[in-house]
Amino acid sequence: MTTAQHKIGSGFGRRSTTDDVLRGNDLSGKLAIVTGGYSGLGLETTHALAEAGARVIVPARRREVAEKAVDGIEGVEVDELDLSDLVSVRGFAQRFLASDRTIDILINSAGIMACPETRVGPGWENHFATNHLGHFALVNRLWPALAPGGARVVSVSSRGHHLSDIRWDDPHWEDGTYDKWQAYGQSKTANVLFAVHLDRLGRESGVRAFSLHPGEIRTELVRHVSREEMLELGWIDADGTLSGSFKTPEQGAATQVWAATSSQLDGMGGVYCEDCDIAEPPPAGHASLGDMLPGVRDYAIDPAAAARLWALSAELTGVNAFA
Repeated sequence: MTTAQHKIGSGFGRRSTTDDVLRGNDLSGKLAIVTGGYSGLGLETTHALAEAGARVIVPARRREVAEKAVDGIEGVEVDELDLSDLVSVRGFAQRFLASDRTIDILINSAGIMACPETRVGPGWENHFATNHLGHFALVNRLWPALAPGGARVVSVSSRGHHLSDIRWDDPHWEDGTYDKWQAYGQSKTANVLFAVHLDRLGRESGVRAFSLHPGEIRTELVRHVSREEMLELGWIDADGTLSGSFKTPEQGAATQVWAATSSQLDGMGGVYCEDCDIAEPPPAGHASLGDMLPGVRDYAIDPAAAARLWALSAELTGVNAFA
């Protein structure tokens, strides 16, 4: 497969921070939306963009929690959004469109990981519904505000995409074989494929899309992972000390901020990034939870698969700005 998945020599790396990638970048007059922008990497992203001068909107399932988290950050406003509920997605989009503003940056940062089997909406598996379908519907409903500004849309994926391709015959795990890590992995593959096809559809309007792996960071995202699992996976030692492979929140948020703002990516899109650069294809071998490989799998950047997932997502959500 011919791929644009090759490093560009950004000059940044895995220990680069949001301050590093934004240095000298004035975002005054820009408007950004950051889903999940009130906790974990999302909150760090909100801080960084706002400090660089952007107006940041944080749509949140827990509005009161979000308002408390961003209190004191100048230029941030909070609205309501539950990505697992398409009615809520529509409501947020309608409220935003009614404000007659355009979007310069949309970062799909909210997500869930390794949850017990849960059904939402019409019986959809929760990872696929929240991490992918909710963001798919959100971007399509916000399209009238994205296109005029030539926005960048950034989807936060993960090396977890190595754990599962899309389960085309059973994406909602109706066969009774649910596995929380594979379900998470499928949703992260969907995040990458979404960026691939959105970039193809949006580039004529100046809208470019990216996906990324932020790195290993201990945030609220791991709340469903037990201490015993963390020990087994090598994330912590017996004393609870984090592995040296883990990043700080400032380092973890750097790649999504870089993808959303860097002039180094002008004229590019549809690629998967990590450590503040475009990722390479992965080395040979199979990823496991305890040994996640760098790079992006071919099945996650396959244009035919990306178009197929787009069609499936449009059918499931009933939303397609490009129909």
